[in-house]
Amino acid sequence: MAALELKQQLKLTQQLIMTPQLQQAIKLLQLSRLELLDTIHQELETNPLLEETETQEETVEGDESVPVESEAETPFEEVRITENVREDFDWESYLEEYNTGTPVLVETDPNKEWPSYDNRLSVAASLEDHLVWQLRFSDLTDEEKKVGVLIVGNLNRDGYLDATIEEIAEMGKVDSETVEKVLSRIQSFDPVGVGARNLQECLLIQARNLDIQDDLVVRIVEHYLHYLETKNYQALVRALKRSPDEVKAAVDIILHFDPRPGSAFSEESVEYISPDIYVMKVDGEYVILLNEDGMPKLRVSSYYKHALCEDAVLPTEARDYIHGKLKSAAWLIKSIHQRQRTLYRVSQSIVKLQLDFFEKGVAFLKPMVLRDVAEDVGMHESTISRVTANKYMHTPHGIFELKYFFNSSINSVLGEAVASESVKERIRQIVRDEDPSRPYSDQEIVDVLEKENISIARRTVAKYREMLGILPSNKRRKSSWES
Repeated sequence: MAALELKQQLKLTQQLIMTPQLQQAIKLLQLSRLELLDTIHQELETNPLLEETETQEETVEGDESVPVESEAETPFEEVRITENVREDFDWESYLEEYNTGTPVLVETDPNKEWPSYDNRLSVAASLEDHLVWQLRFSDLTDEEKKVGVLIVGNLNRDGYLDATIEEIAEMGKVDSETVEKVLSRIQSFDPVGVGARNLQECLLIQARNLDIQDDLVVRIVEHYLHYLETKNYQALVRALKRSPDEVKAAVDIILHFDPRPGSAFSEESVEYISPDIYVMKVDGEYVILLNEDGMPKLRVSSYYKHALCEDAVLPTEARDYIHGKLKSAAWLIKSIHQRQRTLYRVSQSIVKLQLDFFEKGVAFLKPMVLRDVAEDVGMHESTISRVTANKYMHTPHGIFELKYFFNSSINSVLGEAVASESVKERIRQIVRDEDPSRPYSDQEIVDVLEKENISIARRTVAKYREMLGILPSNKRRKSSWES
């Protein structure tokens, strides 16, 4: 049996360790402008050595500088202000006039209760709130209203019912007939068409709500909806055995129906993009400006710097704490300056490499990868990837994400490379200028592009068309109503 023994070994290895300061610099590099503002405000709240100033301070240490105050700064003496005030001065009237810039209504009755601030906030009603409000005022029984709440809770954002009748009956512990009755009542609520289980039922609810004497609209929705999907109007006229004018009038009514009745109550808010970089043409040359609107100018607090002087008497713990916060503040300021310089250099390189885009538009976008910019500015590709993440550039042709300028290449007939985004833009133009009665098929688009020295497969055209949200040719066709 072998004996156990303890041994010590000395092993030399190399390991890459990211310091907290380096991690912070990398994190700042990939933040957008708004995220950077939030980070700066958080640091201002947690680090007492950081101060915000509106003036440009003097700098030291050359390129990687930290704004500091002038060493020749001398403390100001305390100013004492004395004022003789009359004893009979009406302070209440003075304060009331001072604190209100515009006339206000002053409530003199102390027993009167004003609504709280929360009660004065305006909140948009959701689809569920709107339906439950109508359900509350209906003549249904309490048990049926509970079933109605279950039905409303199982509607998706478009207003369609996701659960089956049997599932709702099991959840509410009622029979299926009760669920059908309550569902039929909810389908009569506003917006019309809500509570449907499919598109056909949604359109039927809206058609019957119109109370049209002629049932042509209902017949089309019930039996010939597939002709509308393919826009085969001639087959629809033959199937209905009605005149083209009558069928056209019925189809126009159906096309004005809302296939997503619940979308009007969507809780999604519009998100506005605040660009990080502005590119403008001034005197024939493109000028790059970083968006620093609202960006605070940081400096190290002079009060704590003086506290670290040799003649200041501080406990060891306090001195160590101030030292640590001082290094953190200085590194944050350096990292922000480095981020801004890197973002400027990358933007400058993009403008230089994509000059044709800025001059002529999207159709002249060139194929470009991260390596092209990395070699131009002398940085690593990973750094370029972090800089261009979540950043937007305002150009003469609109606002684009920086990642938009990096796209793959497509070989042309003459051997030159064409950017994929340029090909997408050309496909959009071809579809826009086509004859509505005879739209181009994917293969015909391939033939048009080949005449323009762009070699591309039909399946690639179909993929780009779907990415652009363009329907197939059979659904883009505007057929004639002639029999």
